[in-house]
Amino acid sequence: MGQDVRSPRGPRCIALVGPFQSGKTTLLEAILARTGAIPRAGSVDAGTSVGDATPEARHHKMTVGLTAATTSFMGDSYTFLDCPGSVEFAHDMRAALPAVDAAVVVCEADEKKLPQLQIILRELEELKIPRFLFLNKIDRANKRIRETLATLQPASRVPLVLRQIPIWNGELIEGFVDLALERAFVYREHKASEVVALEGGDLDREKEARFSMLEKLADHDDALMEQLLEDIQPPRDAVFDDLARELREGQICPVLLGAAARENGVLRLMKALRHEAPGIAETVKRLGVKRSGATESKDALGFVFKTLHSQHGGKLSLTRLLAGHLEDGATLQSSSGGTSRVSGILAVSGAYDSKRASAEPGDTVALAKLDPVNTGDTISSGKTQPAALAALEPTPPVLAVSVAAVDRKDDVKLGQALARLHEEDPSLVVVQNAQTHDTVLWGQGEMHLRVANERLRDRFGVKITSHPPAIGYQETIRKPIVQRGRHKKQSGGHGQFGDVVLEIRPLARGEGFKFAEKVVGGAVPRNYIGAVEEGVIDGLTRGPLGFPVTDLQVTLTDGSYHSVDSSDLAFRTAARIGLNEGLPQCQSVLLEPIHVVEIVCPTDATAKINAILSARRGQILGFDTRDGWSGWDCVRAMMPEAEIGELIVELRSATAGAGSFTRQFDHMAEVTGRAADQIIAAHQHAA
Repeated sequence: MGQDVRSPRGPRCIALVGPFQSGKTTLLEAILARTGAIPRAGSVDAGTSVGDATPEARHHKMTVGLTAATTSFMGDSYTFLDCPGSVEFAHDMRAALPAVDAAVVVCEADEKKLPQLQIILRELEELKIPRFLFLNKIDRANKRIRETLATLQPASRVPLVLRQIPIWNGELIEGFVDLALERAFVYREHKASEVVALEGGDLDREKEARFSMLEKLADHDDALMEQLLEDIQPPRDAVFDDLARELREGQICPVLLGAAARENGVLRLMKALRHEAPGIAETVKRLGVKRSGATESKDALGFVFKTLHSQHGGKLSLTRLLAGHLEDGATLQSSSGGTSRVSGILAVSGAYDSKRASAEPGDTVALAKLDPVNTGDTISSGKTQPAALAALEPTPPVLAVSVAAVDRKDDVKLGQALARLHEEDPSLVVVQNAQTHDTVLWGQGEMHLRVANERLRDRFGVKITSHPPAIGYQETIRKPIVQRGRHKKQSGGHGQFGDVVLEIRPLARGEGFKFAEKVVGGAVPRNYIGAVEEGVIDGLTRGPLGFPVTDLQVTLTDGSYHSVDSSDLAFRTAARIGLNEGLPQCQSVLLEPIHVVEIVCPTDATAKINAILSARRGQILGFDTRDGWSGWDCVRAMMPEAEIGELIVELRSATAGAGSFTRQFDHMAEVTGRAADQIIAAHQHAA
């Protein structure tokens, strides 16, 4: 204790994170209103909030993308990043976290949201980001604060430390006691709280709760522990110093109370951020930035945490300046290798239309038209390419849809729009299916893909049709045969002649396709054998059942040629004819792809997950506790690709939005009987 760590830290950047519908956007509105950035707080339901300002967010009444807003409080600048709470849009939060000084985790006393809270706290813990927990909707509380804290504690690997306790009036909470200040406050709606005398039962509760807070702080402060053992009241400044230090070192997570919709608890939160949250110097240290030398120390260094494409302003790169001085027009190098020139520095708030001449360390700004720069890049005005300060790996996608432009003339426009969507949100992945020539859009869930569709239509003016992507069915054979393929055509001048004898036989599952030749006596000249193999490969693209053929060997054993009319094309055609005529005699069988699926879910949902897997023809391989995650399981199963399509929809429904899965192709398996007949009929109808 003793070191004053509560001095202002320059422009701060704070992430607002938390489970879906916990009130993050409402808290942002309350902060902006209480600090004078806006005349009054807007409403998510009424579509008047600064956050959730996009048409998609307002239509769905939920945060579907990061919102940044800057305000000032007691002379300091703060940029708040309102991050989506849904796991489907979590990449925006993950991309932003390396740039922030601290996070405010907004949650409520709802056990159903505990797994979501645990996911978010784990992200912050692993990145060593200091965090406050803002217990929102306290005006609706129906249980005592200690019960609530005991419910929430399993989600955090560090102690949740109460900074405040509520003042009850019957069944209603009318204010709070600040345990560090030792003062009581009564809430006033949309106004600053009023200080009241601390007396009676509230005084007794405050002493008990304060001692409990000090005990947790003393776990990391020997001097404080001695004072408590000797029944000496520690100085108030020393308590604040401990709170700030242990927050920044990740030893505690302070818990504050409030009701964002009524603007209750907002000023107390802002004061805690001002005095206890670290600033840019600590963030730079956390990121491992090492700078030395006069020239290097002047170079601007920034981290790009979000990419936007505005309809009129072009590409914007939301950036936290970590060090140096950045001027408009500066040339920047990125960690991904590109070089570009800044074409405008904009304040991050509202419509990004407020220009600035420069940016200083700690500022959060939007940089215009940095075309080669991507989300997650580190940028520098120095002469050498900067090292990446953070590695951003998008979560593997879990749901796919094939998309196509309604109007074929929009095909190029669709490709450009999809590229921009991926640039804005790298967790949206575009894949071209080489077999079906479909464009497949992969995302993090049903809502994620729905919002992508709406952005294509509303922002980029591309109307699309969509359907489930094709399953990677294949076919193979059971019976070996020998088949001749002959191609002869005469139409004046040189004709076409090719003649081959092919031995077709099945291979073991997973061996793919093999080609061999056993020609003797020059029946087929050596220079045509390559063309024969190409013709066989042509014939394998579509077998008798309508699918690509695999797991077979084709051997060229004999044939004949014409000294004038034979050619590569003639032998390629002959081989294709031989294969096409031979395969229907080989007892074709349908194959479907089987994947190993690994599901992570809260333990209380494991039984539901097992039932879902069984209903989808899944073969459960086993389950175990999720390594390092208290209260979570990991379930492994073999599943047909055809059954995985909308698995995530059921999985999220069964786990209150917290569960997810990864998958990996394992093998191809035979499909017989009625199931095979239905698949073949559906494929022929679609063709």
